[in-house]
Amino acid sequence: MVVERQNNEILIRLPDSFDIQEVQRLLDYFRFMESSSKNQGTEEQAATLARQVETNWWKENKSRFLP
Repeated sequence: MVVERQNNEILIRLPDSFDIQEVQRLLDYFRFMESSSKNQGTEEQAATLARQVETNWWKENKSRFLP
């Protein structure tokens, strides 16, 4: 793995052995962090969004934890 700063970007190089879906999840998280840093929403809106995300995450990942 290599992390480089070039111009106005940070480049992350990963071996192709990484699961592409896991990499996409990380990219989604980074995108979320970038957009949330510009967000001026209320705490109540954030709590509502968090509940929705948790519900969706559990639906997608429940089978990983329960037989």
